[in-house]
Amino acid sequence: MATDSRPPRFPPHYLEQLIENSPDIVIAVDRSGTIVFYNDGAEKVLGYTAAEILGEKVTKVYPSMAEARRVMAAMRSDEHGGPGKLKNFETTFVDRLGEHIPVAISGSILCDEAGFEIGSIGFAKDLREIRRKDRLATLGEVAVAVCHEINNPLEAIVNQIELLDRFVREVASDERALVEEERIEAVRREVAKIQHAVNRLAELAQGETYQTREYHAGVQMTDLESAEKKRAKTPSPLKGLRVLVVDDDVGVCHSLRDLLREEGCEVIEAHDGIDALRVLDVTPVDIVISDVVMPDLDGYDLYMEVRRRGSTPVILMTGYYYDRDHVIKRSRLQGLQGVLFKKPVDPERLKRLILELTRPENERSAPAA
Repeated sequence: MATDSRPPRFPPHYLEQLIENSPDIVIAVDRSGTIVFYNDGAEKVLGYTAAEILGEKVTKVYPSMAEARRVMAAMRSDEHGGPGKLKNFETTFVDRLGEHIPVAISGSILCDEAGFEIGSIGFAKDLREIRRKDRLATLGEVAVAVCHEINNPLEAIVNQIELLDRFVREVASDERALVEEERIEAVRREVAKIQHAVNRLAELAQGETYQTREYHAGVQMTDLESAEKKRAKTPSPLKGLRVLVVDDDVGVCHSLRDLLREEGCEVIEAHDGIDALRVLDVTPVDIVISDVVMPDLDGYDLYMEVRRRGSTPVILMTGYYYDRDHVIKRSRLQGLQGVLFKKPVDPERLKRLILELTRPENERSAPAA
């Protein structure tokens, strides 16, 4: 059976349909610069309907007359594809809302059968997504380099921490070693957080999907927590507790507030003992976490006042290497169970202590940190 080797014949309007349906911007103008053709792609990108734009001057889609003339001059020169042609010439369009859109135009001057110029047509590609991907690729390369540069000193810090830990155990008294080892462990945890963030950033630089979260009003930031970790999260056993934090150091109050809110606690702050008593007189709380040394009431005085008001558990925090003024000793003699070194605060130990004093049944079933 013979086959027809002739090229297919397309209907006269076939090419016009292809151009009309192109996702790129296609605009044709006559010799006076009046728009005579405007396709669906142009409507989607620029926002004008054909009814709004046909018959308007092409300068309507440019930021200025000078820019429109620059494009036409490039089309007439022989530097951008040859005289009467334009290839991937970058310029800017302005959409219906006034947004400036970077585009690359390819086009040509149109002539009639006699060779007289009758207008021009341009095919413009929206460059925003391409440039966004280029920026992301560049940021990815920068992120990998930054991760490498951060990981090297982090490794040195980890090694020095191990040496410091051995030194403390060898030369410090048992009481001093306890305090210093808590500090060292706190440094280890913070270094581990930095390592996690750096490694997660390196994963994102390789193209892994990510989410964003609000940094502050109107500003988003990349959420470096992995999706697997989020799925594995279980509700905190501290969720729903109302905690009163008492410290004359506002920075300590804020850090404890942020830590406990992450666990789902409601946190009330007081910056001295008198202020704490005012809170307790009007608001029931599940636990009080207080500094030992404060200007009006010290930790012992506040503990005794809390005891007079009921059975609310109290944790006293101290940053001293010894029990100055015997506040903790006197409080323990009166039944105090919770004591914590606060410089720095050990988050896991604090959470375990809160759980032990408020929900002992959960503390027994909670996994060890």
